[in-house]
Amino acid sequence: MQTHNLGYPRIGSQRELKFACEQYWSGKIDVTVLQKVASDIRKRNWRLQSEADLDLIPSNDFSYYDQVLDMSLVLGAIPKRYEVLTGQKEQLLDLYFAMARGVQKEDLDLTAMEMTKWFDTNYHYIVPEFTADQTFEFFDDKPVREFKEALELGYSTKPVLIGPLTYLLLGKEKEDGFDKLDLIDRLLPVYLELIGNLVEAGAEWIQLDEPFLAMDLETRAVELYQRVYQEIRVQYPDLKILMTTYFEGLRENLSLALSLPICALHIDLVRDPSQLDDILDNVKSPMSISLGVVDGRNVWINNYDNSLKLIGKAIEKLGEDRVMIAPSCSLLHVPCDLQLEYDAALPPTIKQWLSFARQKLGEIKELAVLAELDSNRKEDPTYIENQRRIEARKRSELIHDENVKARVSALRPENFSRMSGFGTRQQIQKSRLNLPLFPTTTIGSFPQTVDIRQLRLKHRRAEITNDQYELELQTATKKAIQLQEAIGLDVLVHGEFERNDMVEYFGQQLDGFVFTRFGWVQSYGSRCVKPPIIFGDVKRPKPMTVKWSAYAQSLTEKVVKGMLTGPVTILQWSFVRDDQPRKDTCNQIALAIADEVKDLESAGISAIQVDEPAIREGLPLRRGDWSDYLDWAVRAFRLSTSNVKDKTQIHTHMCYSEFNDIIEHIAAMDADVITIECSRSQMELLDAFGKFNYPNEIGPGVYDIHSPRVPTREEMVDLMEKAVRVIPADRLWVNPDCGLKTRNWPETIKALEAMVDAAQTLRQSVSELVD
Repeated sequence: MQTHNLGYPRIGSQRELKFACEQYWSGKIDVTVLQKVASDIRKRNWRLQSEADLDLIPSNDFSYYDQVLDMSLVLGAIPKRYEVLTGQKEQLLDLYFAMARGVQKEDLDLTAMEMTKWFDTNYHYIVPEFTADQTFEFFDDKPVREFKEALELGYSTKPVLIGPLTYLLLGKEKEDGFDKLDLIDRLLPVYLELIGNLVEAGAEWIQLDEPFLAMDLETRAVELYQRVYQEIRVQYPDLKILMTTYFEGLRENLSLALSLPICALHIDLVRDPSQLDDILDNVKSPMSISLGVVDGRNVWINNYDNSLKLIGKAIEKLGEDRVMIAPSCSLLHVPCDLQLEYDAALPPTIKQWLSFARQKLGEIKELAVLAELDSNRKEDPTYIENQRRIEARKRSELIHDENVKARVSALRPENFSRMSGFGTRQQIQKSRLNLPLFPTTTIGSFPQTVDIRQLRLKHRRAEITNDQYELELQTATKKAIQLQEAIGLDVLVHGEFERNDMVEYFGQQLDGFVFTRFGWVQSYGSRCVKPPIIFGDVKRPKPMTVKWSAYAQSLTEKVVKGMLTGPVTILQWSFVRDDQPRKDTCNQIALAIADEVKDLESAGISAIQVDEPAIREGLPLRRGDWSDYLDWAVRAFRLSTSNVKDKTQIHTHMCYSEFNDIIEHIAAMDADVITIECSRSQMELLDAFGKFNYPNEIGPGVYDIHSPRVPTREEMVDLMEKAVRVIPADRLWVNPDCGLKTRNWPETIKALEAMVDAAQTLRQSVSELVD
């Protein structure tokens, strides 16, 4: 029985990679220093996994920014606009980061590649761009370099590659008239060359990630899977291929996966334990099955009893030699090490229920040892301690609040609907707010400068008094209001200087949440988040944002939006309790947000934004499972926003979402204004809103805040002109595509000034646009 891991967090336990990348981008360190930080992280990760006594540890799971972008560079799938940077291989990282972030210099202005969510996670990947004349070449030997690097350190690793079909399916056709799957005959030879280089370097196993096998596949993709993997096997008959699937069960693709000429198939038994029986009944010798029994997406300790039953069933059917034990997916999605949580920030009672990436490595090995003990395992101290913790969590009084449960049970249909329809509300709100055509606003946050972060840190460490802290926050908020008025924005925000993170901030004020000091996970590039842990029933003890929203509104005659995070996003971007249905937890959060919305309205806030950037992210991977999720997710949003008067304008924000197939459900949320990401996709997302005839108001993001590049007024006008072709001008807003907390002030001011200029230009030419 073998143990292995699919991938390990690459940010470093203290976010070393984040800080090194940001220093490199700002010119504070050179490439040699950055590469040394990266090398140290890889070395540490290999050592930790080796010390955990795993049989197979991965290489090429490290990335400076994103593993899909890595693969694009390896395969030479470099959009033509970056050709000016491809000539000097010694500066490969500059090309790489330009593709991820864009670049804007005096003599060079390149937009970033599109970014979107990795399946149903909060991780973002850089979307490959394909054209009909797309070519591929073995451009960067990163997988080979890192395999050799590990080998020199004494680690014989399992190189990890995104499988060829999944790579194509992750990409986007950038012109009409062809199917990206048409490119497989050009792509496959490069994959074969890459694999050949790994084999020549000494790789015995290669992990090919094919998560699309857990998705709905069209007939052509099914046929290509069979052909592609047969060609790989013919070319390399002795290579041990481990194909990984995750985030869902194989279902109708089970027979396809089992028919492929691979040595081992990995399945996610956390998401779909029921698939094991079908797989064991149909798998043919000599294929091994890798059992993903340790949760790679959540932080709760493994219930050894449940996992051992699955492992035992597989051993009984296949024998120990054909069973592998692993996490359900890459450990990229969980924090690095629970041992770093050394103080009272994480209560010991709850800490004993948790397991982070390093601890999950131990769980894998312990499960393998216990599986070999068979009937004697219940006398083993490791098993006994595990079951004690599982039972302690079930019985804990910390988890359950009967008042919260009763409030959810008492919900009625009227709790999920506004008083009047949108048409009535819109007229009332237009009269009250008196906004111009193409009103301008931002999504919420303003730059979180070093000074602001240091201020919060000093307050947390009690180095300054609460009065001193609040005075500084008032100063920052006042400056933000004055700046927005000077720029000419129509609907203002208070800047959120008191907030560390859009989810963590709210979780810290809600019962049922706990937090970590170092529980960071990568969201995209150098952006790391520290998800709260929802361990019990959720309620709001007191108002959370009213004080700062009311203060900001007192500083101006203009409308200042109240800013909240929606219940689905708080759920999705937290580590959620696994002892009750997710929709029940979501309704508890929604009631807490509804209380806050009502208090904001009572405080005189006339526009309230309840952000739901994660609502599409939560969609099940299989379309047949969407209906139930969308029903409770939309209802949770409506529960959080329906208890206000018609005159109060409800906004929501979503980013990096393909809306075409769920547009009716987005409309059913019934927000008065929705702001969405549209700039990287050049307004492609608006097609769905136009075809569906989306009834409410919409703000398509006109510039990409995830790139330091500042767009021109003309670019923004051009994007909005595309919007006017599908959405009536009197229902359009002008705004960035997301919050501005990660940007700096000079580029923020410059971009917002251009945005306001663009709105003014649009107002002057609106008659021509409409015509």
